[in-house]
Amino acid sequence: MSDKLRIGIIGLGTVGSGVYKSLEKFDNVEIKQIAVRNINKPRSVEVPREILTDNPFDLVNNPEIDVVVELMGGVEPAWSYIETALKNGKHIVTANKELLAKKGEELFNLSEEHNRVVLYEAAIAGGIPIIMPIKTILAGNKITKIQAILNGTTNYILTKMDAEGASYEDVLADAQRLGYAETDPTGDVEGFDAAYKITTLATISFNSRIKFENVYREGITKIRKEDMQKSNELGYKIKLIASATIDENNNADVRVHPMLVPKSAMLAHIDYVTNAVALSGHPIGNIVLSGPGAGEFPTASSVIGDILAIAREFGTTEYLLPMMRCHHHSTANPVDINNTYNKYYLSITAPNAIGVIAKIGAICASKNISLSSILQKGVNENNTAEITVITEECLEKSIKEVVSELTDCEVNSLIRVM
Repeated sequence: MSDKLRIGIIGLGTVGSGVYKSLEKFDNVEIKQIAVRNINKPRSVEVPREILTDNPFDLVNNPEIDVVVELMGGVEPAWSYIETALKNGKHIVTANKELLAKKGEELFNLSEEHNRVVLYEAAIAGGIPIIMPIKTILAGNKITKIQAILNGTTNYILTKMDAEGASYEDVLADAQRLGYAETDPTGDVEGFDAAYKITTLATISFNSRIKFENVYREGITKIRKEDMQKSNELGYKIKLIASATIDENNNADVRVHPMLVPKSAMLAHIDYVTNAVALSGHPIGNIVLSGPGAGEFPTASSVIGDILAIAREFGTTEYLLPMMRCHHHSTANPVDINNTYNKYYLSITAPNAIGVIAKIGAICASKNISLSSILQKGVNENNTAEITVITEECLEKSIKEVVSELTDCEVNSLIRVM
């Protein structure tokens, strides 16, 4: 057996390049092979041509490789490569949040069948250490609540909208020019990326599997600059929040959607591409971990940490890193969003007529919804009024019934309040 841990990397993009540059500093790790789409493509790193292949199956079938580092993303063909690697007795390090969310149960069952470890610190919050702390130092806690900002692109857009009073469309275009948002930003702005991450984060935190298809998801595309202004006036910031709670009966409410976050809360001040994860549990209470959620070296830092964790134990035991293995086999009971209780912000355009505010209040009262505040500021040229409502905690199904009964009004925005 070699005295070095022999690594194969699938993907040499932004993160893969950061991993390659950083691993050169460690003398207990050797990069044996790298799979890329195009061997002849110019790159930001100089890589010996003889270790490159354009066929990842060459790499996962290579008997000289101990650990496969998968950095390509997506479910297929990444799953086929990882499946083959595990069956060939290789350990896995991955940053693939979508694969973990959709194939996690199958992945971890297969890894245990072949007595191999799968590490994925980089898949949840970039450079923020969260998976290993939950699995190790926080292992004695019963975590029951997560509230997190897990997507740098959407946080950047919302922060810019807030700071500059700009529209979503204008800030998105700016983010695309600067490289913070993809040409097709759907995965970020519609909440898919954060939903993948909270699926896995909730699963390991709650010790009970969360099915991705049961995660409620809503993006930021309907957030208006007017909502930003009004929320500020009311003492809030708007953030895309990935949240999860679980009760004593294993009922899990897991979701991603915009929220009005009180300015007194730490998450309200997590700006631009920074990410943060707030955990609540016993006996720890409340803790927040924050840092860079993406980027070449922050994400590479988490990947390298996983590689070195394997390197430290490799060859010393037949069962590597037992605390990092998957130990849960129950599945949480999903909670339908319509059966949840939340506070709500409504922005309403209504006819400027006597009794309109009273009518809104009466419809809410008929659904057992109490109002925390209701505010009208001025009258528009077309004789309509802009009315802002904040409710007390109420049933989601009931607030949707209110919206459907406001037939004389236009509900511009309905956003949940933390």
